[in-house]
Amino acid sequence: GGEPPRPGADEVDETTEAERTLPVIRALRQARPELLISIDTRHPGVAAQALDAGADIINDVTGLAHPDMRRLCASRACGIVLMHMKGEPRTMQQAPHYEDVVAEVHAFFEERIALAEACGIAAERLCLDPGIGFGKSTEHNLALIRHLGELRVRELPLMMALSRKRFMGALLGDVDYVKSSPLPTVVMSLLAAERGADLHRVHDVAELHRALRLRQALRSGD
Repeated sequence: GGEPPRPGADEVDETTEAERTLPVIRALRQARPELLISIDTRHPGVAAQALDAGADIINDVTGLAHPDMRRLCASRACGIVLMHMKGEPRTMQQAPHYEDVVAEVHAFFEERIALAEACGIAAERLCLDPGIGFGKSTEHNLALIRHLGELRVRELPLMMALSRKRFMGALLGDVDYVKSSPLPTVVMSLLAAERGADLHRVHDVAELHRALRLRQALRSGD
């Protein structure tokens, strides 16, 4: 992605976002044609250019809120990550409130899946991301991880993006440690996997991959 999604981040114009991402996508596609490449963007214009450059998946932090993004996805054979975000990046962490965060995120998924299907997007092209850290307090994040299985809709895959998230720094009282060490991300991602996470979006891929291999070895005898 070419636009920082962190809380309070300034918006990036589409030209700059494209300049940051398209060369990377083209280089990856040329070097590793077997890879699945995802573009993290909420802008339909950038998403279209990314698909033309070789991306396979659109990761939309707005959950297909823009009609043009829905039309684009309906017209292209790409995978789609539907993420839940309450509010918008600049203000989403200013006292987020839910009556029941698990129920509300689940309802959001059901509503957006129905919207996608109404636009001609097959549900099997979708992956669901509860949006940890996007308009959620530490307690909201923990509740979503604890009850991850309750978020599943129609057996669609669930993706967790826990890498270096601030709520882990708040829990440990050490934000810098969470940023510098892969351990908190690996531990929390393993716990999410135990609760049903199918996919993991992380910075330190090798470390989590090793941990998941060990988990699989332990579970293979069950």
